[in-house]
Amino acid sequence: MTPHPGGDGALSGCGIILVHPKFPENIGAAARIACNFGIHELYVVNGNEERPDEERMLKMATHKAAFLIHAIRYCADTAEAAASFQFIVGTTARQGRRRLEDRTPREVMAQVAPLTAGSRVALMFGSETSGLTNEDMDFCQFASTIPTADFSSLNLAQAVAIHAYELYTALHEHPFAGVPKSDFANSYDLEGMYQHIEEALDTITFLKDNNHVFWMRNIRQFLGRMQLKKKEASLIRGVCRKLMWYNRNRVGDETGR
Repeated sequence: MTPHPGGDGALSGCGIILVHPKFPENIGAAARIACNFGIHELYVVNGNEERPDEERMLKMATHKAAFLIHAIRYCADTAEAAASFQFIVGTTARQGRRRLEDRTPREVMAQVAPLTAGSRVALMFGSETSGLTNEDMDFCQFASTIPTADFSSLNLAQAVAIHAYELYTALHEHPFAGVPKSDFANSYDLEGMYQHIEEALDTITFLKDNNHVFWMRNIRQFLGRMQLKKKEASLIRGVCRKLMWYNRNRVGDETGR
């Protein structure tokens, strides 16, 4: 994605991910807000859907954020949008024992702000009608819920504004300059690791049809809290490959007897 010429701010390496947004105006408003707080990457997950009306987006973005609209990266799925980010905040009003522990935007951004200096961070938002699914939240290491007095539903652009503001404020209250380039595993690295873990656990019959999703989601949440480095994710993949190799050879030896 082509950066904005003035995009050297503290959040210029951060991104906004909108998953199946319904209205072009909300995308435009989100772009304007992102620009206000120095966030210069915008991803839209739209699968095979028709691309939103650019004129309607630009009307809400105004000329200041037009560069973000022109540079939107359209993605086939959430995995593609998440791939380059080390840390992702999923925003949700839905709760449940199988979801990440949710905190307020202010609490979450206090944790995330130090990571922006050396890592790529994204804020992920679901569609206006249904929010993020459990499968979308699987890509997130943090969950944020905006506290409200009664009616919990907020406009998509309002949710983007609150989270962008809290991240900007947390970073500027406690600047984290001089942090070296991150060697944290990004989402692409982590998804490869989770695939190997799943295959290895299938091999030893730990995962069964009735608990497969439950255990993999718990494993994702546990390892997501560890903030794994690239070499650590690679190590786990190596262990899984060796486990599968050993099992194949053991089975082969037993068959050949």
